[in-house]
Amino acid sequence: MRWKTMVILTGVASFVLSGCNQKDMAFYRSDAFTVFHDRVEQGEFRAVAISPEHIVSDYVSMAKTNIDPLIQFKFSINGRDDELAFGVNHEANILPEGDSEVVLNVTFGERSQLRTDRESTRPLPVNTKVRFRVDFTKVLKAFEEKGYYDDSSRNRIYKADFKGLYIAGDTYPLSWDFENLAGNGQLKLQDPDGDGIFENELVFNVYDPSAHTSSEWKLKNDLSSYPVFNSESELLDALYNMSLDEMIMLQEADGTFRTGKEWAGVWTRDVSYATVLAFAYIDPERCKASLMRKVADNRIIQDTGTGGAWPVSSDRVVWSLAAWEIYKYTGDRQWLEQAFEIIKNSIEDDRKTIIDPATGLVRGESSFLDWRKQTYPLWMEPADIYASLNLGTNAAYYQALKTLGMMAEELGTENTWSEQAEKIRNGINQYLWQPDKGYYGQYLYGQLYRSLSPRSESLGEAFTVLFDIAGESQKTDVLHNTPVLEFGIPCIYPQIPGIPPYHNNGIWPFVEAFWTMANAGQHQASAVEFGLASIIRAAALFLTNKENFVAETGDFAGTEINSDRQLWSVAAMLAMHYRVIFGMEFEKDQLVFSPVIPESFKGTYTLKNFKYRDGTLQISVKGFGDGISSFKLDGMETSGHVIPAATTGSHTIEILMNGKANDSQFKPLPDITAPETPVLSIEKNRLSWTAVRGAREYNIFSNGTKWNSTAETFIDIADKNQAAEYQVLAVDSTGIESFLSNPVCIEPQASGIMLQAEDYNLACENKTEGFSGKGYVHFISNNKKALVIRMNADEGKYALRMRYANGTGPVNTDNNCGIRSLYINGIFTGSLVFPQRGKDEWSNWGMTNVEWVTLKKGVNLLTIRYEDFNRNMDGEVNEFLLDCIYLQRLELK
Repeated sequence: MRWKTMVILTGVASFVLSGCNQKDMAFYRSDAFTVFHDRVEQGEFRAVAISPEHIVSDYVSMAKTNIDPLIQFKFSINGRDDELAFGVNHEANILPEGDSEVVLNVTFGERSQLRTDRESTRPLPVNTKVRFRVDFTKVLKAFEEKGYYDDSSRNRIYKADFKGLYIAGDTYPLSWDFENLAGNGQLKLQDPDGDGIFENELVFNVYDPSAHTSSEWKLKNDLSSYPVFNSESELLDALYNMSLDEMIMLQEADGTFRTGKEWAGVWTRDVSYATVLAFAYIDPERCKASLMRKVADNRIIQDTGTGGAWPVSSDRVVWSLAAWEIYKYTGDRQWLEQAFEIIKNSIEDDRKTIIDPATGLVRGESSFLDWRKQTYPLWMEPADIYASLNLGTNAAYYQALKTLGMMAEELGTENTWSEQAEKIRNGINQYLWQPDKGYYGQYLYGQLYRSLSPRSESLGEAFTVLFDIAGESQKTDVLHNTPVLEFGIPCIYPQIPGIPPYHNNGIWPFVEAFWTMANAGQHQASAVEFGLASIIRAAALFLTNKENFVAETGDFAGTEINSDRQLWSVAAMLAMHYRVIFGMEFEKDQLVFSPVIPESFKGTYTLKNFKYRDGTLQISVKGFGDGISSFKLDGMETSGHVIPAATTGSHTIEILMNGKANDSQFKPLPDITAPETPVLSIEKNRLSWTAVRGAREYNIFSNGTKWNSTAETFIDIADKNQAAEYQVLAVDSTGIESFLSNPVCIEPQASGIMLQAEDYNLACENKTEGFSGKGYVHFISNNKKALVIRMNADEGKYALRMRYANGTGPVNTDNNCGIRSLYINGIFTGSLVFPQRGKDEWSNWGMTNVEWVTLKKGVNLLTIRYEDFNRNMDGEVNEFLLDCIYLQRLELK
């Protein structure tokens, strides 16, 4: 009841203004929002802590209150962005005349000429009905006459693979989430009379629960078994209690943690990061049970993801960070032994599958940024993402290897992993560091040749500081130069145009928590102040620990997906209390204290009934500063700021801060969107690309190196007989760059070899459409016979790619990625990866990533076979069609 909340808030405001000076003191103040001791204010909205067990808020999302009747939309075959070119959409004003239904008639593949005039004073009425009618006869005719339809990007869709026509758009209930369209029956159009006109009626401006939160929070659960936090701020006390309350709500009957209100079950990375942040210290047994739920065959399970999960997604090793955190807190030797074997087995499989031979870095998708269009250029297929080398994933993998080494030493076993970790650390600094920007690049990406995306990636940047990947001067550079916005640190920067907020243009509290901890570790008090304020603002106004919010506006509504009481967001709030205010850092044999209290947060903080091993601690921190001036244990001054793991019984810890905060002032940046990514093509000796709005110039790359620049949208190549790979990027007037375009290759016939898979020792099939040659080879799980190819070649390095199909699952989820081993002349060369390309879309052919192989002069033997470490996350379905193999002789960069 919003009116009741307003009455409460009005009364609270009168009390505040009547002279309670302590509550009028601000923890943080900016033009965007202010955090006081008892409340948060943002524009016209207020959230107030009535007591440590009660918060009220009058916040209402503005994203979906006054809905613009001018909408953008487009249609989709099989849930892909395939009707019009990227960024080209239909537009229509759906403001109705009276109560009549709005009818929009569109021809598929042709940008519509619909009414687009605005009546700015008239928002869209509630429950506006719109009927979309699409003339689909052109596609149906192509299916009948040719058996296929070529879409706007020249991708061939075969009749047998047609699953349905869907609609996407920018206004609820529409969404630009193409990859999940096929699972949303509400957005599927139908042709019941078979006339080729597909229709669907949708209702706009209906009640959208994602645009609303509760108006108050009151404590629901018994918190008596958990540590008790008290401060001079009712807001901090209440948010701590709200987070414990939400943590209890996430406890499942089977002893595990649910991932969020809207996310059932256990997710590997979510529970792992939540455990590392805080949960290991307050419910280690439930953390263990949750982690073990993500183990199969004594190996860590990779969450479902792009192209069928592992190894396209390869961050499952964050499990090891959580396992180690639990051991450091509990000292449970049996748990350590069990976790060590699981992690060792997982990393041994990874070593043969995801290590990039050229750099020594780990391949695979960004850790947690697992929705490809949100952080990658649209031309990148799952195979391209598998081959990319990401900052966050490599930083996490470095720490996992280091952790495995520490586990081995603790168990008295030989440590062979720390040396491997150091190779990854060196690779991160060699290939991903950007001295001109003062922070690390997002990832290396490309096909034949790779380039560094200069975007920042906040989780990875934080990890380089927390895990000591960066040197001491680099740490300062990273913390001072990584872009941060007025509401928090965005997942990436700058933003990608035309992609709705989620990872792109999104802020995630758990990432903000790791970033704040990184700043605390380097005594950056003003940045810590801002990080605390960012997490406090969102939780107080929204009255829950939301999954994410829009970076540009700070609003919870407007992101693609959002959930209340998201597991790692709950842990993020608790981490600010335990890990920053009290500065807790657990080591294998002691608890270390190193709090950082910004001056605006000065005061007294207490934590009672905190359990550590066989001891119970009553802790107080007083004052402000970036270091400790006095540390007393049971009233006695001690020189070390530690509690040994062997401590038993009840003890009192009194910490007095040093009253110093000597760091540079924090300055947020404006949110910036990069130019669109050009689409590159070649005809004869001319490269040409789509014009990009706002582009000042275009930089052309040849074989991964900048070759030329021009203000035109074309350039001529001097020698088309010279094998090369080209890409182009757009640069705007401020110097911000787009992603590099899709690569275009010049492949003189003399430099390439094509081998038809069906010409060798395995049976040929030709049941599906679109193959070359006589057919293809069908690789299935229960037939592990190897494909053996004898071929002649000149000596040298060759780029190997394969044309394949995998219709076992959609492009964005499931766990059926095909995997096989490649041997050249009897020597293991690496793993071959065949990601999913669409559920039951067996005529959807694509290319694997490039693998560089060395061939000898004369006869060479190529063998493709299944081995135990090729087991994917499904464990049963490991299937794909192999059409042909391409080998191109090029200079390796």
